Amino acid sequence: MNNTLDTTNLNPRVADQYWKATVARDRRSDGVFFLGVRSTHIYCRPSCPARRPLRRNVEFFQTQSEAEQHGFRPCLRCKPNEISAATALVQKAAAVLVDSDEESLRLGAVARQLSTSTSRLRRAFVQVTGLSPRDLAEALRLKRFKKLLRQGRKITDALYETGYGSSSRVYERSNAQLGMTPATYQKGGKGMRLGYTIANGKLGKVLVAATERGVSAVYLGDSEARLLSELREEYPKAEIVPARNGLEKWVKEIVSRTEGNPPRQELPLDLLATAFQRRVWQELQRIPLGKTRTYAQVARALGRPSASRAVARACATNPVSVVVPCHRVIRGDGNLAGYRWGIDRKQQLLRSEHADAAAAI
Repeated sequence: MNNTLDTTNLNPRVADQYWKATVARDRRSDGVFFLGVRSTHIYCRPSCPARRPLRRNVEFFQTQSEAEQHGFRPCLRCKPNEISAATALVQKAAAVLVDSDEESLRLGAVARQLSTSTSRLRRAFVQVTGLSPRDLAEALRLKRFKKLLRQGRKITDALYETGYGSSSRVYERSNAQLGMTPATYQKGGKGMRLGYTIANGKLGKVLVAATERGVSAVYLGDSEARLLSELREEYPKAEIVPARNGLEKWVKEIVSRTEGNPPRQELPLDLLATAFQRRVWQELQRIPLGKTRTYAQVARALGRPSASRAVARACATNPVSVVVPCHRVIRGDGNLAGYRWGIDRKQQLLRSEHADAAAAI
């Protein structure tokens, strides 16, 4: 039986997604599929740093063993034959990390518990998730903390259950990702009234939500129900209703920007954010149309050269995509990195903006 994902037999949309992930070197696709290059008889991970092959020379496989059964050798640069083992190791480590607290988190101890070395564990995390073990542990802990707050737990109880060492630490760390203090987040937007509209654009559905003071959310996606669900999940206690009037001009402006057009009017924003987040978002708005900056460059522009990771977190928690153009920030190696609304949308946004900027010269 031929297990090759022959792109001539694939759903064209799936084949297109695989190829886009390959071109973008998307780490999230590592382990989902493998690509074999007919001209070299080598198979790689989608995120392989090697030069991209011609599309007609590429085959897709579900597993690395299938690629080898069809005569392909593992790439010596990205080592795709290590993916399965690395993924399994990270899954086991994540189960340990999710129950750890700040004081007990020791990578060496986790490695010993899993009968592996510290260096191998760290390498597996970066290879599979793009994060260090400590970064992933913090993300998992914060996710649990947010869930408990939404369930109505007291802040002190949530602190204890998620292993934070002190209230000051959680306020310091969660502010950068919640966009507000835990007490405010716990209220789930209580007292807020959000009117929303969902429009169609070249990138799919565009949800715009706003208060009477300004735009509070801009989400991109394929499903209206999913976008509205995400808005309600973020603000479970807010009054969320279809906008009857007042948003038309804002929505038209935002949809225009998703198509690569330059801003035609200023948009008022009503956002809950920390001082640092606001500084990052303001700096992103200074990036010219058709240009990009790295996380490190943004950090240096803020006078915080060691704050690249904090800048990345502020980009990831940006609630008004396109208006605050976090898609214009890329990794130092030139890769696009992650994007909440999909790496293909990030790529399309940059391509459209670059074309518009070039036409204006």
